[in-house]
Amino acid sequence: MAIQSTGYTTDRTGAGIGTGPVLASSTLNGENVRNAAGEDLGEIKDLMIDTANGTIQYAVLSFGGWLGMGDKLFAVPWNSMRLDTANHCLVLDVSKERLKDAPGFDKDNWPDFADTTFTNRISNYYH
Repeated sequence: MAIQSTGYTTDRTGAGIGTGPVLASSTLNGENVRNAAGEDLGEIKDLMIDTANGTIQYAVLSFGGWLGMGDKLFAVPWNSMRLDTANHCLVLDVSKERLKDAPGFDKDNWPDFADTTFTNRISNYYH
C-alpha cells in the first residue's frame, strides 16, 4: 500500500499549512510499521483521534501472531512515529524486544483512551 497525499493546498498566506502532509486516514490503515533497523513491527489497524482538537493521538499497531491470529494490539503515541514516504511505511524507533514488552491489549478488550492512567503509561513507555 502506498502512502499518498490528499493533494491539500493552501493560499499564498500559508493558512492551513501544518507540520507535515495531509493524508486520508484510510491510507494509513494497514500500513507497515518498521523500526530504524528496518525490522517489521506490524501494521496500523486504527487511528485514535482527539475529537476536541482534531489531532491523531495514537496509532493502533498490530504486532505478533500469524495471519492475523494471536496479534497483540498496541496504542503508540502518534508523535513517536514518523512517516517514511520513500519506503512506504511508518517508522517507530523501538526494537522488536521492547515492543513485545510494551503495554498492549487484545482486539476484544480495548482500553479506555480517556483514562489518564492508561495514556500516561503509554506516553512514558515510548518517550
